[in-house]
Amino acid sequence: MKKVAIIMGSDSDLPVVSKAADTLKQFGVPYELHIYSAHRTPAEAKAFSETAREKGFGCIIAAAGMAAHLAGAIAANTTLPVIGIPMKSKYLDGIDALLSTVQMPSGIPVATVAIDGAVNAALLSIEILAVSDEELSKKLADKRASDTKTVLEKNAAAEKQYNF
Repeated sequence: MKKVAIIMGSDSDLPVVSKAADTLKQFGVPYELHIYSAHRTPAEAKAFSETAREKGFGCIIAAAGMAAHLAGAIAANTTLPVIGIPMKSKYLDGIDALLSTVQMPSGIPVATVAIDGAVNAALLSIEILAVSDEELSKKLADKRASDTKTVLEKNAAAEKQYNF
């Protein structure tokens, strides 16, 4: 099975990004987590991106706030799918990071999830890997079925309590 790389621009992103790691772990998907900044460690971020495919990665999750150039910098140096997580900041609540992450030039795509959307980034990376992995595909289908059951149980409880 291919691995997923989780790259964050700062260790301050770890409380959110750890949710992606936890989700990948739940599905049994191998991953590596690194801190590389597009601005403070550009050579290391580039080197990682350029060698990710040969090191067995199937996609890369990149989390960054404020200027949020990390996902784009990673995507510019690999043809692997890159999923950006715009991180919430104290100044603009992550809108700056969201806009930076989604505004990629033609030819360098970055898939983008919600601000602080680490779980969805992990699930999207799992979906990408599941295209060629039936076991992983089944795990995703089972999770969807479980999620459906949970919502329907909550609906039944709410209906019982509030409907006359």
